[in-house]
Amino acid sequence: MNGLEPLAAATWPEVDRSPRRVLLLPLGSTEQHGPHLPLSTDTVIATRLAQWAHARRPEVGLAPVMPYGASGEHAHFPGTLSIGTEALATVLIEFVRHAAGSWRHVLVVNGHGGNADALRRAVEVSRYEGRSLHVHHAASAGPRADPHAGDRETSLMLHLDPDRVRMDRAVPGQTAPIAELMPRISTDGIRAVSPTGVLGEPTGADAEEGRRVFAEMGGRLLATIARLLAPD
Repeated sequence: MNGLEPLAAATWPEVDRSPRRVLLLPLGSTEQHGPHLPLSTDTVIATRLAQWAHARRPEVGLAPVMPYGASGEHAHFPGTLSIGTEALATVLIEFVRHAAGSWRHVLVVNGHGGNADALRRAVEVSRYEGRSLHVHHAASAGPRADPHAGDRETSLMLHLDPDRVRMDRAVPGQTAPIAELMPRISTDGIRAVSPTGVLGEPTGADAEEGRRVFAEMGGRLLATIARLLAPD
């Protein structure tokens, strides 16, 4: 399909003949992920997770990824591109308004925690307007789940896109509890608490751990899709 997601490669009659119950929308960001991970990390994870689920549930639609999000806390690092919470919420609301004419449910597969406020706002407005927007956050918990560009994300990228991981540049980051860091991050950004942009410890990351984490994430997404596809 020349690199296009299934929806982008389809014609309108093909979409019309499809089940049109659930449309997956991967949502990422373009932001710094330390000196060792690409700016596309959140986008890669969200996209690959949605593609993985679509391959197993082909009756769901798969829209092209949205690669920009709310990343203002990373603005002090070159390369970060953010559209902010208000703009992201507006884009999502408009997206759902149009998608609702073709699909019963829109399911956002979110790869960036900073998008959460915009997603909450979009869900509130969409439901008020009688439209069905759901959110699945890709992030997983666990003993190795650190906040940003640490062990979990680095392991995932070693599994998903190893050629773009610069492990020789990985350095330990800020490891204080995120709850302690948030007041400073909220006012001064990530760079005020971590000059490298890393929150966590990426140097022990490995692809096998990434494979395990990705499988767990995929299982949770399939469960969410199954709930939306279940008969009323």
